[in-house]
Amino acid sequence: MKRIVILISGRGSNMEAIVRACEAERWSAQVVAVLSNRPEASGLRWAAQRGIATAVVDHRAYAQREVFDLALAQAVDLHAPDLVVLAGFMRVLGSAFVRRHAGRLLNIHPSLLPAFPGLHTHRRALEAGCKVAGATVHVVTEALDHGPIVIQSVVPVLPDDDESALAARVLATEHRIYPQAVRWFVEDALEWQDGRLRHRLAQPQGVTSGF
Repeated sequence: MKRIVILISGRGSNMEAIVRACEAERWSAQVVAVLSNRPEASGLRWAAQRGIATAVVDHRAYAQREVFDLALAQAVDLHAPDLVVLAGFMRVLGSAFVRRHAGRLLNIHPSLLPAFPGLHTHRRALEAGCKVAGATVHVVTEALDHGPIVIQSVVPVLPDDDESALAARVLATEHRIYPQAVRWFVEDALEWQDGRLRHRLAQPQGVTSGF
């Protein structure tokens, strides 16, 4: 039984999608804890109501990022996770944290990486005149938003889209692909080929939504 720890900063809608999929699809895995850097994160309450352990490591209590990272790593490791999942966790994790959990740390980013890493992805996509947008699940490395890609989804950019409309469309597809990526990891369904992650049974690692 694989053990999953999820990190959130807010309402944790991707966390909810992963927990629900784990239960409904009967993965050989369990979300054993949900941690946040913000005590007011509403996702903590949802997780606690499901009987999942929760904890807060408030980044504002630490003067140095490295000290926060160490405290967070220690809190994560209390649950002996096989996989650590960033689900709307709005802190950039330092190299020491990433190395400590190397190969078992996933993130989702609301763009088709390597396009638009960092913040304000939907605004930048609209300003660039993109005709499609999407989301990417990737393995976290020390290079921000540049880890090996696990799965991507593509959604259309509509003529009358603003940031909020595009963000909602992308978020809906995040809820589809993130549980899929986590399931692949807990089932050991991925393998390295020429420096890239491939599905062992060649299942599609690109999804189109809303066309």
